[in-house]
Amino acid sequence: MQWTAEMRLAQWAQEDAAVRVWGETDALEVSVPLPGILRVRVAPEARAGTLSFPRLAAKRSFAVRPGLPSGQTLDVQEEGETLRVTGGGLSLHLDRRTGAWRVTGDGTETELARVLGWQGEAPTARPALDAERFNLRRSRLSLSAPDGAAYLGFGERVGPLDKRGMQLTFWNTDCFPHHTETDPLYVSVPFTTVLRDGQAHGVFVDETWRMTADVARSHPHELRFASAGPELDVYVLAGPHPADVLRRYADLTGYAPMPPLWALGAAQSRWGYRTADDLRAVIAGYRERDLPLDSVYVDIDYMDAYKVWTVSGAGFGDLKAFVQEAAAQGVQLVPIIDPGVKVEAGYDVYEEAVAGDHLVRTVRGDILVGEVWPDPAVFPDFTRPEVVAWWAGRHKMFTDAGIRGQWNDMNEPACFSLAQPRETEGKTLPYDARHGQRSHLEMHNVYANPMSEASRAGYARFAPEIRPWILSRSGYAGLQRHATVWTGDNTATWSHLALSLPMIGGLGLSGLPFAAADVGGFGGDTTGELLVRWYQAALGYAFVRNHSALGTADQEPWRFGEPFTGLIRAALEERYRLLPHLYTLAHTATHTALPVLRPLALHHPADEDALREDGEYLLGEGLLVAPVMAAGHRKRRVYLPAGRWAAVSHLSASTTVHDGPVHLVADAPLDTLPLYLKAGHALPLTDPTPHTGEAHWPRLTWLAHPDETGFVGQVYGDAGDGPVTGQLTRVVGEWRDGALHLRREADGPLPDRTEELQLIGLPPVREVQGAADFTHGDGLLRLTLPGGAGEVRVVLKD
Repeated sequence: MQWTAEMRLAQWAQEDAAVRVWGETDALEVSVPLPGILRVRVAPEARAGTLSFPRLAAKRSFAVRPGLPSGQTLDVQEEGETLRVTGGGLSLHLDRRTGAWRVTGDGTETELARVLGWQGEAPTARPALDAERFNLRRSRLSLSAPDGAAYLGFGERVGPLDKRGMQLTFWNTDCFPHHTETDPLYVSVPFTTVLRDGQAHGVFVDETWRMTADVARSHPHELRFASAGPELDVYVLAGPHPADVLRRYADLTGYAPMPPLWALGAAQSRWGYRTADDLRAVIAGYRERDLPLDSVYVDIDYMDAYKVWTVSGAGFGDLKAFVQEAAAQGVQLVPIIDPGVKVEAGYDVYEEAVAGDHLVRTVRGDILVGEVWPDPAVFPDFTRPEVVAWWAGRHKMFTDAGIRGQWNDMNEPACFSLAQPRETEGKTLPYDARHGQRSHLEMHNVYANPMSEASRAGYARFAPEIRPWILSRSGYAGLQRHATVWTGDNTATWSHLALSLPMIGGLGLSGLPFAAADVGGFGGDTTGELLVRWYQAALGYAFVRNHSALGTADQEPWRFGEPFTGLIRAALEERYRLLPHLYTLAHTATHTALPVLRPLALHHPADEDALREDGEYLLGEGLLVAPVMAAGHRKRRVYLPAGRWAAVSHLSASTTVHDGPVHLVADAPLDTLPLYLKAGHALPLTDPTPHTGEAHWPRLTWLAHPDETGFVGQVYGDAGDGPVTGQLTRVVGEWRDGALHLRREADGPLPDRTEELQLIGLPPVREVQGAADFTHGDGLLRLTLPGGAGEVRVVLKD
């Protein structure tokens, strides 16, 4: 980008917690909403675009959490042509001659981000859609992309974890089937964590308008954002670690709520379960074969003629009775909800929507009519609070039936055709559709957020005693406050199994800690081997839903016979044994924003091999999962980062220990998922069960791998649903005086339960003092911890 030598931003004023800077045509506003987060709103051509110039108009953000403080105190200093604004531990250095700026740590010259320039187009009198219809570039901003910097996140994306070299479009799209190079997909989050030389910072561009990001593709040393909107609202988030960036992002946009335990268990779904009897047969199929199951999802077939908030009397009859029947077997029902409302006289949802003026309209002011599953269909305008409140009220139908969660689908929003034909981009509403006074071009990407907000509000209103489980196909930044996501309509292919890990990892690094992919693949016909390997790979998915499309081969776990049914049972039982750890990671996510499934680079940011390793993941810092994701393979290459790693496949202690960083080849027959436990960590396990219950964990087995200082493991326990009022307990091992001292700790009273400890990698043991019971052999020590706060002492041989 080229800039003139004249003073671009000559004037400035400090007001409250913001600094305004402006010139003849452009304006810029600086604030520090929270420590370590600096915000810059750049508004090129602002004089022609706003009546309030040089002030920028107040902005409603769907991403930033409500109740954010007014901002940090700012100090402003003029240094010639440079304006320096400091607050919250960060400093902005603005070159008023060119408009370029950079962000550094307060009192240091360590540069986090450098904006090379920004520019825009003044509004014209031409029709909004008569040129550059799908390539709008009204406001542009360029950041420096130095050599060696990696760019993680950006929402739902295919490709490697590092998005450098890619061109990304932020336009939520109903895309089936997607491929390994498809862009865009369902979820747009314009937030990236930048890694360079082991240091991290974040960049979040809070613009819901259609936008693109050129990540050092056309210009190898620039990250270029181009928005169809009139400004670019940029946040720079300090590190220095990726975990710090995620925490600051959640401080700004909100933390995800705690899921119920049952949502972490096995789920079965299919587009094509048409009746309650179909679901009864599915539940019976699981129970008769001793396969764990916690929920069944039901697609659009349960509705009456695809009318949302209705139930087919022929297929489901008494919905409440079926929900109670399933719950008695430990199974929750999760129904689908779409935003499209059928146009039908006398249909109460449609009549209320029209009477309340709750619908999206055309540019001429008529109600916009299209087609989704119902035909014709109209679309609620969730961007208005009164519509959110109305939709929340519809959830009483579900809570009265005892339903505890739902699946919000088609909420890009998807639209197959329009009654009033207009040019559209993808299967959605036209750019010029109206959401109140705003265009669909601005509101499209955020449409799913307030829809899911309405769902959570409905359960809070009518069933405040539960933790609702809300799943959404689409969304924007801040969605994590209301819902989680899955990766959309994938296919039953090995490439999509492999693709799921960087996609879920990227969503986790975009502030969505509970993401997952459909197990087995939605489209196409899976195979027994693929389904086994997918269940194994899904050990660390935040939730495990087997989901398939109408017209594909059945893929319930028993459909392929033995040995596949038994192998899937073993994979599910392995997950259920791991539930104490997964539930603890979920609890951790609600106050740290660290995702359940974590790319290796999250905890090893300076390790280039870890950054490029997309086929493995971490569960916490200490458990590494290396699934097989290719047909016929019975070995796989594994990369272990720095540390000492013990092989713990089948969640069993072994004497095989590797010192990282190292590449190795692991044996992985069809019944084996390679797992590795890092020294210094202890993993809480429990006994597998047919379904989840309370998360008090009456029996735990700790798999512990001491390092030179010892180890720590923790587990969170509560009722598994309802208020999050449980506590963390820990098992700690410390080396002192040549002995390993073991104890239990808790935030409150120690729980009354049986706890066994399996210790890996110990030298020969001379004696064990204080244990209720123990055995030792082949380098493994197994002992039962005493009740209460008693300490165990493990003395080594001289």
